[in-house]
Amino acid sequence: MKTHTLLIICYLFLGCQNQTDTNATKQAEEKTPATYQEPFRPQFHFSPKSQWMNDPNGLVYENGTYHLFYQYYPEDTVWGPMHWGHASSEDLISWKHHPIALYPDEHGYIFSGSAVIDSENSSGFGKNGSTPIVAVFTYHQMEGEKAGRNDFQTQGIAYSLDHGMSWVKYENNPVISNATAIRDFRDPKVFWHEEDSQWVMVLVAGDHTKFYKSYNLKEWEWMSDFGKTQGAHGGVWECPDLFKLPVQGTDLEKWVLLVSVNPGAPNGGSGTQYFVGDFDGSTFTADSETSNWIDYGRDNYAGVTYNNAPDDQRIFIGWMSNWDYAQTTPTKSWRSAMTLPRALSLHQDTTGYFLRMNPVASFQNYIEMNDTIPMRATQDRLEISMETLGQTAIQLEINLSEEYTFTYQNEKGEAVVFKLLPKQQIMTFDRSHSGRTDFNDSFVKNEQIMPYKAENRWVKAQFIVDRSSLELFIHDGRYVMTNLLFPTETYTEFTVTHTTAAPPKNISVGSIPAIWMP
Repeated sequence: MKTHTLLIICYLFLGCQNQTDTNATKQAEEKTPATYQEPFRPQFHFSPKSQWMNDPNGLVYENGTYHLFYQYYPEDTVWGPMHWGHASSEDLISWKHHPIALYPDEHGYIFSGSAVIDSENSSGFGKNGSTPIVAVFTYHQMEGEKAGRNDFQTQGIAYSLDHGMSWVKYENNPVISNATAIRDFRDPKVFWHEEDSQWVMVLVAGDHTKFYKSYNLKEWEWMSDFGKTQGAHGGVWECPDLFKLPVQGTDLEKWVLLVSVNPGAPNGGSGTQYFVGDFDGSTFTADSETSNWIDYGRDNYAGVTYNNAPDDQRIFIGWMSNWDYAQTTPTKSWRSAMTLPRALSLHQDTTGYFLRMNPVASFQNYIEMNDTIPMRATQDRLEISMETLGQTAIQLEINLSEEYTFTYQNEKGEAVVFKLLPKQQIMTFDRSHSGRTDFNDSFVKNEQIMPYKAENRWVKAQFIVDRSSLELFIHDGRYVMTNLLFPTETYTEFTVTHTTAAPPKNISVGSIPAIWMP
């Protein structure tokens, strides 16, 4: 029998390490506010202090600060009259809560949108040399919807002169009316188009996107449409985003259009597709009639990217839930969290263009590596046991042409299972026995499937668990799955079964402390 000496040595330290993990957990809990010790509460993902949250909004960077606005209902843990909640961070991992930024008014609820830094004061909102942040959002008039009208969504703007801490709504809102009475007319993403020296807006209109231009953020002119015959149309299109990325390893640049759709995702319910193509300042042209999916898990939706991020980074955050069951997940005083912020990059191979996404670099600063990893190994199995496995990042290398089964399990036998099946060229994810699943029938109705290219190549695989979520990044983030899990006890064992020819290698395990400190 082939043995792995390093793993056996590490296993000898199991008892000592488990004691260390237990002490670290107790110390973190003593420092963490009581509201963040609730069952299933994520410890290093953003979640609201209380009540309901969904889409990320207004992602913008200014003067060393990343702003995160989000759909928020401050009176209940289910969807209601939408506000913009607000938080900020210097590194995208540790967040500070702020008062509500935007409240509903006579024009309606405040639905999703974006924010820009108006550095040239094209809007005229700046005063005494101040630079305005301008938010662009959808007004949703509930009375009009209830009356059966189709023109109940319009676009409004607001501005801040104190770095996003307070907001003034434009007196002549809405800035884009719904003259053609499109029922789902919402979620504007605005950016500065340098080549044409103009602001560009992309928003969704039922089953397609619309593009507008402006020179002052107040007056908008329609330019073009995209998507009526392209991409997935299983449901309503939502939360678009358009940005340019360099193609890694080439001199090319391409435009990427994100569009969420609900329902219609490959594994059911909500999901986010993307197109790669060209944008000439007025029209987007996709290279393919079909779209790709940014994440094959069930819990990454409505994701958009940061405007004005340093070094031209394209940083993505998604809402970590699914409309199939979002309002029934088994949490009490709060509901929903965001994905880890992820850096996007664009690549090309013989199959075409594709995105990679990985946790932002600053996340590595929070991973506390275990000098002694409690492992044991045989010819075809690796086991890692830790009491703090519910807050960990595990990284290893695997061969895409070999079969693997990865399992997280607790002492109750609750388990989640992820497999690589190269003969079928699919990866599968099964959470049917992962813990609490009884809150909604659709939570586990199907085993999730992600297609992949099986090739004889060793690649990095990262598994990030934060109490009630598991984010998988395979092949440097080419293949991604994000899923909620609700174990009734913390997972304490991670196992990998594999072919004898390809045991995982270069294994590292790190614990991640709570970011919610007083």
